[in-house]
Amino acid sequence: MATYKPVVVQAIPKLGERVTQDTVYWRGYKTPVQIKEFGAVNKIDFSPVPPYNYAVTASSRIHIYGRYSQEPIKTFSRFKDAAYCATYRDDGNLLVAGSEEGSIRLFDISGRAPLRQFDGHTKAVHVVGFLSDKYRIFSGGDDYSSNLWDIPSATEIVSYSEHTDYVRCGCASKVNADVFITGSYDHTVKLFDARTKSSVMTIEHGQPVESVLLFPSGGLLVSAGGRYVKVWDVLKGGQLLVSLKNHHKTVTCLCLNSSGQRLLSGSLDRHVKIYSTTSYKVVHSFNYATSILSLALSPEDETIVVGMTNGVLNVKHRKPEERKEKFQKKRQPAYRTYVKGRTYMPKQEDFCVSKPVKRVLRKYDKLLKSFQSSKALDAVLEPPIRLYTPEVTVAVMQELHRRGTLRSALAGRDEKQINLLLTFVARRVIEPRFTPVLVTVADMITDIYQPVVGQSAIVDRQFLRLQEAIGKEIDYQEELLEVLGMMDTLFATFTKKRATYLEENKSNGLTETIETSTNN
Repeated sequence: MATYKPVVVQAIPKLGERVTQDTVYWRGYKTPVQIKEFGAVNKIDFSPVPPYNYAVTASSRIHIYGRYSQEPIKTFSRFKDAAYCATYRDDGNLLVAGSEEGSIRLFDISGRAPLRQFDGHTKAVHVVGFLSDKYRIFSGGDDYSSNLWDIPSATEIVSYSEHTDYVRCGCASKVNADVFITGSYDHTVKLFDARTKSSVMTIEHGQPVESVLLFPSGGLLVSAGGRYVKVWDVLKGGQLLVSLKNHHKTVTCLCLNSSGQRLLSGSLDRHVKIYSTTSYKVVHSFNYATSILSLALSPEDETIVVGMTNGVLNVKHRKPEERKEKFQKKRQPAYRTYVKGRTYMPKQEDFCVSKPVKRVLRKYDKLLKSFQSSKALDAVLEPPIRLYTPEVTVAVMQELHRRGTLRSALAGRDEKQINLLLTFVARRVIEPRFTPVLVTVADMITDIYQPVVGQSAIVDRQFLRLQEAIGKEIDYQEELLEVLGMMDTLFATFTKKRATYLEENKSNGLTETIETSTNN
């Protein structure tokens, strides 16, 4: 008696994911830690000095977190209303923040009460930061003004009122202590020099500007607004170098890594995109639960912190490098111990004993072996197989068709089973690898259950879905044939032109040869 041969499932090669050095690097972060804040997180800023604590501005409080702490190690809560844009000074000793009431407060990290308070804005101050000389502060508010303040005397140095809408972002140059930049909802980015009474450069972004970033060299400026991230050359008078449109919603924050070779952007579409600053192509991306408002990367790139609209702080730490400990190697048996006897060839008088191989059959193979066609089909229509390995379901259907029992396996089913079959066929019939088998299955189902059409709304709906799927596929095939015909015409034209060109060259060469012979 012949032994049963299991169903052969056709193996389809899958396209592997492209793994680059950036993919390996950015995936080298641990599972994120979630910290709940009191409101939407509008700013995250890392201290530039060890141990690299970070300040989180949310609602009317500023929380200082240690790198690995899940509870704030310090809190500044001397605000009547919302606080904005808490930013560290370069030495990590002072912290400045704006507020909804229009005042700016300067804090000492070791204290709690504000050291200075700067009053001059008439509306909310969303942008504050230190100039690189450490003794002046710039600010921007909803009163359309950009101001410069002196820390020792707590007085206003100069005020610029050139924007025509809310000033919502800004940054200072690390190269020049007198230069700072602000971005506004009037679609412009303005570069100010404290030694002049007006802006020295205006750049038109084209969308309300949500974030600006200046490269450490001071030569390149990045602006984010709407769905666009744009890179400008400041040294060439604000020339646009590249415009990136990789987000689906408004880009809200920008960040550079420690080397300046990677640019990070966060958006309301819940994604953080990472760009190479040489090619400006996306090299990696992170996906988050809700819309992103703020983003920060620690000075050593060890921690990524993302603030979201629902008040959740998402913290990812880099996995520590595995240290290979040196152990004394135990002496292993010689190589000949493992290969002993492998090359021995049995002689003619030897009696060989073969070990029987036990083959484990799957459920559908056992049912096919016992000629239970309908139950075998039911087994491969279960969710784990139907959804994740549809090639197994189609292989069993093909085997039943080969045996001539497919029609009997499809017949005699209730409304629920018919609905399941039609759902699977309508979903998978358009896949080229399954189309030959599933077209036959669909034809048989239509023949068997045509008399009951109109008795069940569920079955009728599935038949209409199947008809729609096949109709769309036929339309696609017709369009592809038209395109193929156009391409054949073009290729034929090119071939004809090339042949004509070669003939002309040959004839010209022959003429030149005859003329040369005549002259000689």
